[in-house]
Amino acid sequence: MSERQTSRGMCVFCKQLYTGSGMGRHLQSCPARQAAIAAEQKARGTSTTLFHLYVKGTYAPLFWMHLELPATATLWELDRFLRDTWLECCGHLSAFTIEGTSYELDTDGIDAMWPEFFGQRERPRSMEVRLGSVLRPGLSFSHEYDFGSTTYLTLKVIAARKGVWRKQDRIRILARNELPDFRCQECGRPAVWIDTFGDYDLLCEECAGERDEEGFLPVVNSPRMGVCGYTGEAY
Repeated sequence: MSERQTSRGMCVFCKQLYTGSGMGRHLQSCPARQAAIAAEQKARGTSTTLFHLYVKGTYAPLFWMHLELPATATLWELDRFLRDTWLECCGHLSAFTIEGTSYELDTDGIDAMWPEFFGQRERPRSMEVRLGSVLRPGLSFSHEYDFGSTTYLTLKVIAARKGVWRKQDRIRILARNELPDFRCQECGRPAVWIDTFGDYDLLCEECAGERDEEGFLPVVNSPRMGVCGYTGEAY
């Protein structure tokens, strides 16, 4: 991936394209979003504090999302969303680190052996903690998925507001990057595969077919692209 490449995503309210950081500023003043918030106040539901989060790949910042979710949600719910949307492949361990405290989810999966080899990390807390008790506007924190071939995410609380949240609502995606324009390193056509058994070359369908080997994973819109057995989001 080119370090000079940027990615843009569409605001779900006004359908305009912005970069990840630009989207954060836009969402605070977007007229279409303000209209949606005004209409929301008339809907049935529970009035609560809502957090606006910006999440991106720490080492793959081309991939990002802006999310909204209630302060009553738990870190476990946020972790599950990140797994389903960007990360889940083999039931790995995961953890948030917030102001020096680790909140870990032990799946008893493939990563359970790591403490035996490297020793137990500082005793973590459970993810069954509400966001409102650990987050505040302006706070940055991190997330790790898979302690072997780790995908690192950086999250920031952009803002908090009072709003209406219905029980059936899921975490809201306010904006998400569109798939970057990855090109085949052999011919320059759109890439659809990444060769994980080689030099992680990005390849089109035809050029990938010329390589007599296994280890191809699809090009997907996720910072976990090309890692472990990840093939795309769960929903």
